[in-house]
Amino acid sequence: MVDLVSEIKNEEEQIRQGGGKAAIDSQHKKNRLTARERIARLIDPRTSFFELGIYAAYEMYGDWGGAPAAGTVTGLARVAGRLVIVIANDATVKAGAFFPMTAKKVIRAQNIAIENRIPTIYLVDSAGVFLPLQEDVFPDTDDFGRVFRNNAVMSAMGIPQITAIMGMCVAGGAYLPVMCDHILMTEGSGLFLAGPALVQAAIGQKVSAEDLGGAKMHAQISGTVDFREADDDACLRRIRSLVDKMGHRPSAPFDRIAAEPSAQSPDEIYGIFSSDPAKSYDTHEILSRVLDGGRLEEYRAEYGQTLLCGYGRIGGYAVGIVANQRKHVQTRAPHTGEQRMEFGSVIYTESAEKAARFILDCNQNLVPLVFFHDVNGFMVGKEAEWSGIIRAGAKMVNAVANSVVPKIAVICGGSFGAGHYAMCGKAYDPRFLFAWPTARYAVMSGDSAAGTLVEIKLKQMEREGKKLSEEEKRQLFESVRATYEHQTDPRYAAARLWVDAIIDPAQTRDALIWALEAASLNPDVPEFRTGVLQT
Repeated sequence: MVDLVSEIKNEEEQIRQGGGKAAIDSQHKKNRLTARERIARLIDPRTSFFELGIYAAYEMYGDWGGAPAAGTVTGLARVAGRLVIVIANDATVKAGAFFPMTAKKVIRAQNIAIENRIPTIYLVDSAGVFLPLQEDVFPDTDDFGRVFRNNAVMSAMGIPQITAIMGMCVAGGAYLPVMCDHILMTEGSGLFLAGPALVQAAIGQKVSAEDLGGAKMHAQISGTVDFREADDDACLRRIRSLVDKMGHRPSAPFDRIAAEPSAQSPDEIYGIFSSDPAKSYDTHEILSRVLDGGRLEEYRAEYGQTLLCGYGRIGGYAVGIVANQRKHVQTRAPHTGEQRMEFGSVIYTESAEKAARFILDCNQNLVPLVFFHDVNGFMVGKEAEWSGIIRAGAKMVNAVANSVVPKIAVICGGSFGAGHYAMCGKAYDPRFLFAWPTARYAVMSGDSAAGTLVEIKLKQMEREGKKLSEEEKRQLFESVRATYEHQTDPRYAAARLWVDAIIDPAQTRDALIWALEAASLNPDVPEFRTGVLQT
């Protein structure tokens, strides 16, 4: 675990270099700060920036030299004491141009702002759409245009938005700042629908960038910008001053008291958790290092024991916990009373029914839900089918899907098959989804998938009259397994924004507190309804 965490942190540090030293030096020569330097000066002193999506576009766009962090930096921070979300173009990466994943990353950050009613600050320094990939950036519902649609929707919802133009802001991207509440612009920046070269090509007019769309023109003639600032530092000070004047809206009705630390050191999680499928651990030990005081009021503790459900607090916030238990459990089968062993990380009929009922209770009592994944899936076989596993699973999935309280998920180990869905996977709208470096995220485990795919391949070859030796079979298995394992790595998921951040297990509690504070900004909790519920 320690090696994996170190590997992740080293890679993240490399990603933070953006386009590299030469590109950073070029930005400084323009008298401009980099995106990360701007954020560091914007946020409150001695506070941290909780970055989201740093692995976006990881190992993607190799033909174009890559796009570290998708050329944009997003995350939660405190500005003038307020929790905000920051979206900053990284001009050291292809001049801040929008790759397909850049648009998706900005939209994901906006969706987090929408779901949680978080004030949003945009630091704009972008050349617009990356033209060689325009077909994957421009037209679809989760592409570039959705950014401006979200600007309008957020404004109508009363979510404050401040934009600072601190470099180039051209073409369609010029709509982003103008659709926000406050527009700031630094000297030497440019805001125009078409740059000088395009204007000359389109209508034959020759005009300088400053006359066409400079800060002075927009402040004195077009009246587009609210504040013209001399440089980045002055602009960032102005943003802090504007945030300082914002009013405070009602907060969410979730209960919070003074926080207390966990009972034991979170660092001990390294030695407790095991990602080895052959080894078990007690999830209670993990939770005692995340919850306030380590206290879990366990719900139906003696029933459906492969899923732990219970109430606790994280950072003072009341939460409902749904966590897979990796420890094998000796129990009695319903109806027959025969003793049986239930395997850890598997959801049985009883555990699914317990979790469904617990989730209903949390919605009834306005308690946010936190899910901890280490799940192989639902139990299979004759006994499971006769017990109604599909019906029980459908009940749990229904409860998760229709939950109206905030849901936050942490993928600790495996998150496979329908178990991923039942534990509030990406498709079930968790407000935030985090992963440990040990997470594995797929339809099934690498060994199971490789065995299934190789068996299909062998049968296909036999029909064609071909036969492989045992060594060739082994090589085929290893090849398929390696490909599949690569795709189950959390970095593969984070590159595609299937998870919001890969977190250090010892910092799980801190990440959840950030998420719960964000969720508490949204006071609206819809009426809870499930529709037809399987019984």
